[in-house]
Amino acid sequence: MSEAGAPHSNPPALAFAPAVRLGAPSTGGLALPSATPAADTMYAPRGVWFDDERMIVVDSGNHRILLWDRVPEEDGVPADHVLGQPDFSEEGPKLLHLPTGVAVIDGRLVVADAWHHRLLIWNGVPDASDVPPDAVLGQSDLSGFDPNRGRDAAVRDGFYWPYSFGVAGGRFFVADTGNRRVVAWPGLPEPGEPPEWLIGQDDWTARGENRDGEVGPLTFRWPHDVASDGTTLWIADAGNHRVVGWRDAHAACEGAEPEICLGQKDFRSNGEWPYGPQGPGIHRFPYGISLDGGRLAISDTANNRILIHAPPPTGGAACPADAVLAQPDFEANGENRWKAVEPDTLCWPYGLHLHGDRLAVADSGNNRVTVWRVAGRG
Repeated sequence: MSEAGAPHSNPPALAFAPAVRLGAPSTGGLALPSATPAADTMYAPRGVWFDDERMIVVDSGNHRILLWDRVPEEDGVPADHVLGQPDFSEEGPKLLHLPTGVAVIDGRLVVADAWHHRLLIWNGVPDASDVPPDAVLGQSDLSGFDPNRGRDAAVRDGFYWPYSFGVAGGRFFVADTGNRRVVAWPGLPEPGEPPEWLIGQDDWTARGENRDGEVGPLTFRWPHDVASDGTTLWIADAGNHRVVGWRDAHAACEGAEPEICLGQKDFRSNGEWPYGPQGPGIHRFPYGISLDGGRLAISDTANNRILIHAPPPTGGAACPADAVLAQPDFEANGENRWKAVEPDTLCWPYGLHLHGDRLAVADSGNNRVTVWRVAGRG
């Protein structure tokens, strides 16, 4: 690994280097989460989103959302606002219980409140702390917390651990992880509006892993994240140790099989390689994916690395990645490279977000978010 943090084997255009760290500084040794949360600390963050103006982090272990009015350019910048807690020093489940995914869609802030089995929506991005949401999906109101609205089977208008969501082809997709399915609407839905499309199950009441059978092109074990370039649809099927992709998101809604399978040799394999060489085409619990600027980034969580495809594959299986971040090469997979916490190491990276020449990673095991830039730019 070079001093700048970019593996020598990566092509220059794909060589990202760490630029900013938020939360635990962690350099040289693992930093445990603070017993009293603050505006500049995190506990196992699982989601991150940013654009040219602001940054939003899902501080999952503290059951809160941290907001920066400007994307931080220096280490350790404290957040400006907090949602889900009355102030920066409070923790524990309140409005939120282990939130995960986050994004701003058409100016509206959307948060996957996973362990309350719902999505929360703010009609704008709040510019103050402790602002309540304007709408809820998956429950009848903010007092509802039960999976599948308290039913024994899956229900069309409910969720079971909805960990993330995304927009593809103008449609709004939710990774309804505990129901082992992905559901979709024509756009960001209104409260009470049921989804129109179902991927991964045969009917709206089913919730078995891989449809209670063997893994296949249209089955999921733990669908965990959704990404798109506007036309395509990518789903991180973490439990099957793979990422599947459709060239047309609309076709996916109509029952078409995916054309792309990353992390496995084919669509009917879901083996796990916990030890030994990993290689550029193997995944182990890929929890996060993001797509922007002709790059696909995959958070290969249990291999403690980020894989970059540029451009994203358009067909086939086991397509090798073009670059790796946080490991010296494609064969390594150790937490913090089995040494020490450094600016360019990762420990169980979770959610991530690509935007232009920057990549933000929720470095969950290191209790921080790291922002990487294409090496030599900015």
